[in-house]
Amino acid sequence: MPDINRYLDAAILKPEFTESDLIEAIKACIQLKTYSVCVRPCDITIAQQLCQETETAVCVVLGFPHGVQLPASKADEARRYIERGVDEIDMVANYGWIRSEKWKDVEADIVTVAQLTRSAGVPLKVIFETAHLSSEAIKRMVEVCVRAGADFVKTSTGFNGEGAKVEDVQIMLESAAGRIKVKPSGGIRDQSDALNFIKMGAHRLGVGWTSCQTICEGTKAQSKSGY
Repeated sequence: MPDINRYLDAAILKPEFTESDLIEAIKACIQLKTYSVCVRPCDITIAQQLCQETETAVCVVLGFPHGVQLPASKADEARRYIERGVDEIDMVANYGWIRSEKWKDVEADIVTVAQLTRSAGVPLKVIFETAHLSSEAIKRMVEVCVRAGADFVKTSTGFNGEGAKVEDVQIMLESAAGRIKVKPSGGIRDQSDALNFIKMGAHRLGVGWTSCQTICEGTKAQSKSGY
């Protein structure tokens, strides 16, 4: 079995989280040696302090959770996060534009961020809420992200509609054809589901932090509510 913990980007993103909630969650993920903790922008400093000299990286979300900010605002976010020294960035694409088939605008939106992350050597994952898209739109978005210079395509924020579905992830993997990495995210709560996505060829998994121990240890999954 693969080192499943090293596939996990542990999402610690609930807007109501207190600082003590945040610290508890990050410490639990560090103990499990998840690949990263994916945090709210306001939590970057605490996450970096706690993760320093550990095997767990710090990822931050950008344009979260709807992706509807101005492209210039997203670029400004990216610049600020890079200056703060984050390890990775997960950006939400404007999926209203995707559903409108405004492909040039969608690509330009991603390019504004990807140009900065590429120069800084910071991996960029692009989320496009596959549950809201047709199969053709998912295929098209993979191509858009490849052209734009992103490093990963990612299914979901975990906050809007269904999360990662096997059929959508398969489309992403086939369309990617090794040119870009694929990250299923949302609704992955047990070891069986996680291993299935890994066997399919997923490179990383977006998982709510409370499910990380369950996935790593193969214990009973928690309820299906939330991320």
